[in-house]
Amino acid sequence: MSLSAGARIGPYEIVEPLGAGGMGEVYRARDTKLNRDVAIKVLRADLSTNADRFARLEREAQLLAALNHPNIAHIYGLEETSIVMELVEGHTLADRITAGAIPVREALRIAKQIADALEAAHEQGIVHRDLKPANVKVRDDGTVKVLDFGLAKAVDPAADSAGASRALSLSPTLTFHATQMGVILGTAAYMSPEQAAGKPVDKRADMWAFGVVLLEMLTGRETFTGETVSHVLAHVLTKDPDFTAIPADTPDAIRKLLRRCLEKDRKRRLDSAAVARLEIEDALSATPVEQSIDKPVRAASSIVPWVVGTAAGVALGAVVALWAAWRKPAASPAPVRLLADVGADLSIPVGNGGPSAVLSADGSKIAFVGLANGKTQLYIRSLDQLHATPVAGTDGAIGPLFSPDGRWIAFFAEGKLKKVAVTGGATMTLCDAQAMRGGSWSEDGTIVFSPSNAGGTALMRVSAAGGTPERAGTLLPGEVTQRWPQVLPGGKAVLFMGSTHTGGNYDDGNIEVMTLPSGTPKIVQRGGYLPRYVSSGHLLYMHDGTVFAEPFDLGRLEVTGQPVPVLEGVAGGNGGGAQYSISDNGTIVYVPGSAGTGSPPISWMAKDGKTTPLRAAAANWSNPQFSPDGTRLAMDIQDGAQLDVWVYEWTRDTLTRLTFDPRLDFKPIWTPDSRGIVFGSTRSGVGNLYWKRADGTGDDQRLTNSPNAQVPGSIHPSGKFIAYSETHLDTGDDVMVAPLEGDERSGWKVGAATTFVAGRLQDREPKFSPDGRWIAYFSDESGRPEVYVRPFPGPGGKWQISNAGGTEPTWSLSRHELFYMAPGAALMVVAYSVDGDSFRADKPRLWSPTPIQGRPRQRAFDLHPDGQRFAVGVATSFSAADKQDKLTFIFDFADDLRRLTSNAQR
Repeated sequence: MSLSAGARIGPYEIVEPLGAGGMGEVYRARDTKLNRDVAIKVLRADLSTNADRFARLEREAQLLAALNHPNIAHIYGLEETSIVMELVEGHTLADRITAGAIPVREALRIAKQIADALEAAHEQGIVHRDLKPANVKVRDDGTVKVLDFGLAKAVDPAADSAGASRALSLSPTLTFHATQMGVILGTAAYMSPEQAAGKPVDKRADMWAFGVVLLEMLTGRETFTGETVSHVLAHVLTKDPDFTAIPADTPDAIRKLLRRCLEKDRKRRLDSAAVARLEIEDALSATPVEQSIDKPVRAASSIVPWVVGTAAGVALGAVVALWAAWRKPAASPAPVRLLADVGADLSIPVGNGGPSAVLSADGSKIAFVGLANGKTQLYIRSLDQLHATPVAGTDGAIGPLFSPDGRWIAFFAEGKLKKVAVTGGATMTLCDAQAMRGGSWSEDGTIVFSPSNAGGTALMRVSAAGGTPERAGTLLPGEVTQRWPQVLPGGKAVLFMGSTHTGGNYDDGNIEVMTLPSGTPKIVQRGGYLPRYVSSGHLLYMHDGTVFAEPFDLGRLEVTGQPVPVLEGVAGGNGGGAQYSISDNGTIVYVPGSAGTGSPPISWMAKDGKTTPLRAAAANWSNPQFSPDGTRLAMDIQDGAQLDVWVYEWTRDTLTRLTFDPRLDFKPIWTPDSRGIVFGSTRSGVGNLYWKRADGTGDDQRLTNSPNAQVPGSIHPSGKFIAYSETHLDTGDDVMVAPLEGDERSGWKVGAATTFVAGRLQDREPKFSPDGRWIAYFSDESGRPEVYVRPFPGPGGKWQISNAGGTEPTWSLSRHELFYMAPGAALMVVAYSVDGDSFRADKPRLWSPTPIQGRPRQRAFDLHPDGQRFAVGVATSFSAADKQDKLTFIFDFADDLRRLTSNAQR
């Protein structure tokens, strides 16, 4: 059960979500009686509705409530089906360890407080059973709070009634999908051998976990690892920890303590938290440790144990590839290039625009978007580890970007820009961002990003703590979009791509730079996209499927040499994106592939979510629209470097190309008689409207002559009006309506246009209703895209149709229904009625359980005139032959750039 802000549980008012675990979802709430903030854990249904488990949980909570210790997070009680707990601010110990090894003295101070908490609990007969870094909070003042004491026992499936099978989940944070790669490794890695073997546990299990946590604090890396849960548990049961990794300045007494805690035979294991506390106190008082708490973390980019091959053609055996830690040579005439597998049953989507896999600034970690079963989620992987860890709360994520210190990941999902700690936890929404076109986290604590794929979109800036975005600069004359920013070192300027169009091929894009916080762009390179600055003093960008490099003066913000091709075989992305990322230390990672992006087949989708093929052939298609007579489907298809309008007749499986101009031809809409098609084209330099016969005969006719970019919307059922969106520098995309006059014989022309809707950024996709009395469109006037209906030609009221975000309104021609796409690629439907001059809309409801895969140039679906089925692209699970599950790493790439560009300048 997900709760929204303002919901109440007894006297507690929900403020915001904090995270989720195996027991349920956790929220910040306000205690209205005692006027304090608390944490509320809303239990899973199987816990709250299972009388035996809930009774055990209630008894355990009563016992835990009696614990009163400064290092234990208090339980205040139970309220309905929720546990009310002390709200502990600060980062988890897992966050701290992710940043690297903790200095010995600081680690011992933390460990002493953990031992204190265990000692107090054990004296009361309470065993934690799930001690791990994620269950330890460290406040800003250094106080440690241990969370979730004893609750593992209350929800243990083994404690159910006789005959119940023991689930793989052995602690409250384990999920019932425990076989999925990486889902429960964080908990399995802290289980004692007896716990891993499914045997009863006592306080000695806590001492084992205490030893693992202390060892990881000192070494900065996981103690027990493996590709799957089984591998991790096998490691726990059969292998000893690597005690050689302990820092040299660790006192001997602490080394001995660790070995005693990590005895696999629990009869030989230390059984007293008090003894551990005393050993640590003695070590702190007797052995001052000369090590700075602010010691920088060593980058781990030189260690990649998950190598599966090399581009140089060296064949590595499977066992060696999985377990050998390959280090780059001290000196090499060419950079080391490695091909790495991201993990089974996952694919990296390349159709979302910008990089789906990005490196942290220090090159020690990689974040990537994983696609499985039609859904995306973020994964984090350290380059010195064998497994990737999914990040909870990032469903639907695209476009990840690291914070400069590598401790946070920002990403785009559900029409928002969000962030989450790399170790997981609560996801925070920063601001609205309707369509991801790139972002960059600045050293000054702001994020520069492109919030939309709409025309008139300039770069925006928002605090990394969240807030209201503001413009980062201005658009150049004729420019309609700025995207794929990178804040340059020092945070004083931003590099990005600017373009005069918002679709098709971006080889004609401009590489631009602009000073911050608000400056005027200047073009530094014409003809390219997705620019990136490299610490070696070079500018990278894509052109014609190849990465080019040229020297770049960071002080003068200008190129100082000629471009040189440096890398081929990089997968492309939509909207001027590409699949490569480079770290500050000169390591580059990319998804191998081609500049073109693959596409799902076009399918019929019924209300029950079942799909059948409509057109199986692969093509980079967008903006499908059925002819009013229901016999053909028009769409735009990018074929190589050219974007054109095509018409498909599925009964004959015939695809006919309708336009041939080398510039962009896009977004076809039908005339009401199904005989003509209006489309947008940049053949005049900026997107204007054109008309052509649907059978392909005759010449193209230009309908509008405007200096502003225009995108077709729909034609009135009478054929006498056309609605479209037009980009204006002051108001963004506005809805325009103009009379449509003439005929095929005399020629068509568009009369003087009037502004139907104008907003602050985008008012788009106007669609006339079947009776011609209404226009549906979507607008971001509320701060996020929502679907609205207004009377045509007006005046009159305005009715909001969607209630949680919506785009792409689509009228049914056969019944009183209006469809739209909601965040998460869900198709929604709204039944409506008309009462005089009033439009009455019902509550939106989900039309189909199957999500739609987005397309690069706006619309991804259309409704057949029969009102029963849609043409869509459906995300499918990938076969071994076509999934994209590998990354290529090149180390010392910055050094190679110097060599390549130096040779070119001679």
